[in-house]
This record gives sequence, C-alpha cells and structure tokens, in this order.
Amino acid sequence: MHPASEKPWILDLGCGKKKRHGALGVDFNRRSDADVIHDLNVFPYPLEDAAFEEVYLDNTLEHLEDVIRVMEEVHRLLKPGGLVKVIVPYFRSTWASIDPTHRHFFTVNSFAYFDPDDEICTRYEYTQARFKLEKVVFNETLVNRWTKRLMLKLANRWPSRYEYYLSHLYPLDDLSFYLRKL
Repeated sequence: MHPASEKPWILDLGCGKKKRHGALGVDFNRRSDADVIHDLNVFPYPLEDAAFEEVYLDNTLEHLEDVIRVMEEVHRLLKPGGLVKVIVPYFRSTWASIDPTHRHFFTVNSFAYFDPDDEICTRYEYTQARFKLEKVVFNETLVNRWTKRLMLKLANRWPSRYEYYLSHLYPLDDLSFYLRKL
C-alpha cells in the first residue's frame, strides 16, 4: 500500500496477483493484489484525470468488453506524454484461443486506430484518444527456446512482414505495445 503523502505514478490495470512494484493496482478480483477493487468494464474508473505517468495492461485488455473505451479511459488517466504498455496474446497463438474468457485478439496493427501517423487512424476516427505507437515487440515477456530466437529476431525487426508472410507457418505467442499519450 502507498502512504497517503506519496501517490504512485504507475497504474497497473488488471494487476491480478502480480502487481508491479510501486504501482497502484486495480482489479475486480478481491483475491488479487489490487489497491482498488473495480470492474474495468465500468466507466469511468474511480481515479483522477492525468494522475499517472505510466499505465500497464498486462494480459488484461483481451478480457474486457470495449477496447476503444478502455483506451479512452487510459488516455484520460495518463499525464501528457505518459507511457502505456499493453501486453496481449497474439491472434495466431494457441494461447489466444484456448482461454474462453478472451474476447479480443490482436495483430501488429491493432493500435493503429489510435496513432494519427497511421492511415487507419485518419481513415476511421473511431476515437479522439491519440497515442503514438513507439514499438511492438513479440514474446517480450516469455522465456523462449532457442528454436524461437531466429523467428523472434525476424518478427521484431519486421513485424508486419512477419505477420503477413510467416506467422501462419510459425506463430508466436504475445505482443507488447508501447504507446505514448499525445
């Protein structure tokens, strides 16, 4: 728990039992390590505007009902220039489909709708929440066998090419997105 005089600047949404050190954790599960018990499908979240420098959604977003609304809420909670890291299962991964609680699947372009530098964002304008996509990383949080290392190097160097030409032959497991609030 955080002393009242010291507010955390990191927010861990859907923290479960692995809340990041020094973060304010939010989860619906009372058996989790959360500081705030709240259903992330209910808006707005009971947190102050622009209160956090970093927000983490670690294997959380795929379970929630409305990806766009969650990202709008993350945008509201972040300070200008704040960082959000989203870790989700890759759509071709066996693990993405095996969990019956997963509602969404993600590709390397899933966050293009939030980046004004991407044609998809300017074409569809589903939301006013804007983030700069800084990088996409495959299997960043997983321990990988030596057999995956070459494919990971290729996928992380050329994510779109990997997805289009190789992912159906050699599927990887998860994606980490680093986004900066604009």
